[in-house]
Amino acid sequence: MGQAVLESITYAAVCQDCGARLECCGVQALVDGSLRWDVEVTCSACGFAMASCDDVLPSDLRDQLLSKHGTAGLRVTSPQGKNIAIMRVLRTELGIGLTEARTELGRVLAGEFSGTLPEMELLARKLRAAGISAVAARR
Repeated sequence: MGQAVLESITYAAVCQDCGARLECCGVQALVDGSLRWDVEVTCSACGFAMASCDDVLPSDLRDQLLSKHGTAGLRVTSPQGKNIAIMRVLRTELGIGLTEARTELGRVLAGEFSGTLPEMELLARKLRAAGISAVAARR
């Protein structure tokens, strides 16, 4: 399946039990061919602790990841004759329609498509599995 790719952040929140400041640690990871988001929360004041995971990264935390680590891009190195295959992968992975896939194809080919490193690596792996030479790299 490939090596795991991850990015992490720490951020503050308020404890739901005592109102003290919490230290939170979040990780977006590409593991075994799928994205997931894990968060651990610990309150040093009252001992409240929580860990949770999901496949959907909250948008505010995604913005924090991008702010801390920067964007990663997707580079397709041999797109000649592969536009339909690229669009098929984009439609499947992004859950978008044909019109949106055509727009995103233009962004991919222009080197303008970006996101978190785990997100871009997932797309690069899916494109490579479809016979398209693709690389995800931090910008």
